[in-house]
Amino acid sequence: MESKPRYTGRVFGMEAIAVIIGLLFLVPFYFVIVNSLKTFAELLIDPTSLPTTLQWNNFSRAWTIIKFPTVLTNSLIITVFANLGIALISAMAAYRLVRHPSKLNNLLFALFVAAMVIPFQSIMIPLVKVAKTFGLFDSRLGLIVCYLGFGAPMSIFLFHGFIKSIPQEIEESAVVDGTSNYGTFFRIVLPLLKPIAVTVILLNSLWIWNDFLLPFLILQSPGLKTIPLATNSFFGQYTKQWDLALAALVLGVTPIIIFFLAMQRHIIEGITAGSVKG
Repeated sequence: MESKPRYTGRVFGMEAIAVIIGLLFLVPFYFVIVNSLKTFAELLIDPTSLPTTLQWNNFSRAWTIIKFPTVLTNSLIITVFANLGIALISAMAAYRLVRHPSKLNNLLFALFVAAMVIPFQSIMIPLVKVAKTFGLFDSRLGLIVCYLGFGAPMSIFLFHGFIKSIPQEIEESAVVDGTSNYGTFFRIVLPLLKPIAVTVILLNSLWIWNDFLLPFLILQSPGLKTIPLATNSFFGQYTKQWDLALAALVLGVTPIIIFFLAMQRHIIEGITAGSVKG
């Protein structure tokens, strides 16, 4: 029988450090939730204390002011369709780059990797001009297209590593049976990409749902606002409604936190599987 690993003081120390670090990361959530239940005056006096009286009306007021059902719908439409496009296009591109190696494909992959380190601030002004030129400005479709471009490099990088772990013999058997290239990808390869696809969708969802700058540049109409843009309306030149802004923030992050908690186990599974080369 194999002996169980000993629970040493070193292990306990590492676990204690991990717990402390975890609690430190939870501190911002404490401030957001606690202060969203206070009056504005109480929030300014002591933002660290617990509320004397729970101000649940902050949430109803924030819901009405930012028109939460509308901005929630906009965020859902943009996040869902951008994710579907990024996942499908990136998976197909990565499959082509892995299964048909050439100097051109290697160069394209290097360009995709290089695009991951380009600061967004350096290209945001040209991006707005291009969006206006192609009629993508001030529309959900235009914003989705922009997310496709910015999300593809990292997604292709993740899919590229995962596809290397898939034995090519599986695809060769399908080709021998008369399956076309597209049939091989959609029937054989795509189902095998589920772990990394979930990882890509989850990471991009966290980014797109919480993004402020890109929607701020592309969307101008009040009816197209996403949750971060609507929350920003509580901060004016002379007034800052922190109590309502924090309540709106809690409303906005709740759906994505639930989605993250439900899908988080797939992150490690997908990235770990993608690090193994076949």
